[in-house]
Amino acid sequence: MAASETVDDCRSQLPPCSLTDDDLSTYPGLANLLTGLKKHVDPSGMSIALAKPLEEARKEMQMHRANWLKWEAMHRLLQEALLKPGADPTPQDRKFLETLEQQLLVVELKRMLDLHSSLPNARPSVLGLETRHLTEFQPARQNLEQMQKQLPAEVEKFLKAKCLDVLSYYRPESDNVGVAAQTIMLGALAESLATEKQHLKEARAQQEELVGYLEQQKAAYPQVLLRCLSLLKRLAREFRLGAQSEVDQVNAQYMEIKCSALLLKIRFEELKILSETYTPEIVNVHRMIRDKLKGDLSQEEQDLATSRK
Repeated sequence: MAASETVDDCRSQLPPCSLTDDDLSTYPGLANLLTGLKKHVDPSGMSIALAKPLEEARKEMQMHRANWLKWEAMHRLLQEALLKPGADPTPQDRKFLETLEQQLLVVELKRMLDLHSSLPNARPSVLGLETRHLTEFQPARQNLEQMQKQLPAEVEKFLKAKCLDVLSYYRPESDNVGVAAQTIMLGALAESLATEKQHLKEARAQQEELVGYLEQQKAAYPQVLLRCLSLLKRLAREFRLGAQSEVDQVNAQYMEIKCSALLLKIRFEELKILSETYTPEIVNVHRMIRDKLKGDLSQEEQDLATSRK
């Protein structure tokens, strides 16, 4: 398999990594190692052998979490009902709420004692309380039975009020319609929320996919940048060597022309000084003196030649 194919294969089947062809060329055994690693690791980096047990554990955890959320939501709903008994509760409602509060308190204390006793090396509680001590705090049997009979209807009423709050938040226009229209909206609320939840799930999956692509791009970007930098250096070096002779020739011509211009300027300044120093009259006098000196010198040379004969 070619190095580029191996790199593409590893990038598609392994977690994001900055693997290049040069790495495979530098380390010959790396390709075999990555090929063997693909059999044990998925693109997310998870071990294939642990994927199935992890998925089963995740499903079990979701089941326990759903059960816990169900009872936790019910518990909080009842707690809220105790905190908001209404504007003018009837004696029967007050008795129901008192019995419910007492029973919830006993159940919560039992849960705390059971949790404490289930811990390893658990010590006795500070007050020495046990589950059997809470029996005397339970409501009367008649009141408890009456509360249990009334509880489903009250819970249904509380849940309906919560659903109306959710509907008012999700669709504010529902506050201005009648009871029948609100009932119809409530019937479609669950489907609407499920649709939005699915859309949100798909958007999150797409986001995770885009994040994965982004990580791959981040891993590949430095390598591409280094390659581009190397290519630019090579092109600059080749262009500089090819154009250097032309640049040197142009520079030599420029210096030659500049030197000629400087010489001409110097000669021009010299002539200018001479023209300003020697006027035409002075030049004529110097010419006459030079002619006389040349004549005298010529006569002397002739006399000297005659005397030697």
